Amino acid sequence: MTSQLDFSALRIAILGGGPGGYEAAMVAASLGASVTIVERHGLGGAAVLTDVVPSKTLIATADIMARVASAHELGVRFENTEAAYADLGQVNARLLKLAAEQSADITRALERVGVKILIGDGKLLDNHRLEVTSGGETTVVEADAILLSVGAHPRELPTAQPDGERIFNWTQVYTLTEVPEHLIVVGSGVTGAEFASAYDGLGSKVTLISSRDRVLPGEDADAAEVLENVFTNRGMTVLSECRAQGVQRVGDGVVVTLSDGRTVEGSHCLIAVGSIPNTAGIGLEDAGVQLNESGHIKVDGVSRTSAPNVYAAGDCTGVLALASVAAMQGRIAMAHLMGDSVTPLKLKQVASNIFTAPEIATVGVSEADVESGRYQGDVVKLSLHTNARAKMMNVTDGFVKIISRKGSGTVIGGVVVGPRASELIFPLALAVTKKLHVDDVANTFTVYPSLTGSISEAARRLHVRL
Repeated sequence: MTSQLDFSALRIAILGGGPGGYEAAMVAASLGASVTIVERHGLGGAAVLTDVVPSKTLIATADIMARVASAHELGVRFENTEAAYADLGQVNARLLKLAAEQSADITRALERVGVKILIGDGKLLDNHRLEVTSGGETTVVEADAILLSVGAHPRELPTAQPDGERIFNWTQVYTLTEVPEHLIVVGSGVTGAEFASAYDGLGSKVTLISSRDRVLPGEDADAAEVLENVFTNRGMTVLSECRAQGVQRVGDGVVVTLSDGRTVEGSHCLIAVGSIPNTAGIGLEDAGVQLNESGHIKVDGVSRTSAPNVYAAGDCTGVLALASVAAMQGRIAMAHLMGDSVTPLKLKQVASNIFTAPEIATVGVSEADVESGRYQGDVVKLSLHTNARAKMMNVTDGFVKIISRKGSGTVIGGVVVGPRASELIFPLALAVTKKLHVDDVANTFTVYPSLTGSISEAARRLHVRL
């Protein structure tokens, strides 16, 4: 058994303190290894400090604003008839405080299990040594194995350089003290859609510029259609098949020039056009770590790189830019390294969520996979507008979609669009991971009334008669 082995002499160095790095450190330290983690800014990395935690906290505030705005439809009246508004300075102060607290919690958790933490810039000297620079001093950390969890940073356009005042990338928006009068969001992927939805909820006029024919081009088509209709119905302007050529600051506003020569004027602009892995200048070549064409680190199913003794996890690998995937990659890497039981990463078991309003959650095989012939499946989509609980909550947009393997009825995929879809996807993720039959889902009691009742009903409609 792994618990009987002595790993106290095993030295592990981790470069990067994001979810991949700190989860790996926790696993390795709990198994008895000597662990050193090197982080440039603070434990939790970008996920905690500038990305996931701040953005989802902002979105939670926008969600409250949206519910207050529609409260009159449920018969709620306010004595003070003054319209609600978001104090963005207070909102951003709160979310940055939460991010700092989360980082401190992670730091304390690592210290409790004996992880050594170095704050500084690190680079590989070879596949056994890290050079760490902090405060003008340089130290070398020697290790038997190294995990790289260096993350990624926002991609910027040469013709749209963020200034942190009127033109932003997604790490800079938390300096705003007032809700933008008119925010132009360039990029309609997950990040662009989330911020567009959030600032629309906070009260901004929003224009979303998409280079593709719809928002969320890589997601479930039905879900993207629902979201785009919601955006339009709420007054957002969505410009499809438009590419931003450049962004200029003009006086107290910005002007976005499109590739067809048209211009869009606004008060602020957010650039959300993807990310670039932080793999340059950290000595990967010296250690024999290979990159792919996009600059991401090549890894296999157990997080190994091309270099002996070197593993990698998180956004720097380009596998899936999700904190949950980074954390799983880190845990898998340490389990493999230390001989613990390990199951290679299976992307078709990954549940993910887009924190727009409504939320969009997915897991497993997609309908596009079925339509392309890669999988043989049956698909049932059930709108939430017939769900009793949804009616009580005044939810009018959303659906549940379940995909089962043709013939056998095994659940292989699912989509949930609606409030708290991030929570509602779990039973479908469990069904996909454990290869449950649609009858297993259908015959499990759900609360009445509940949104999960639609999951059970969709499963019943996929029943295969024996």
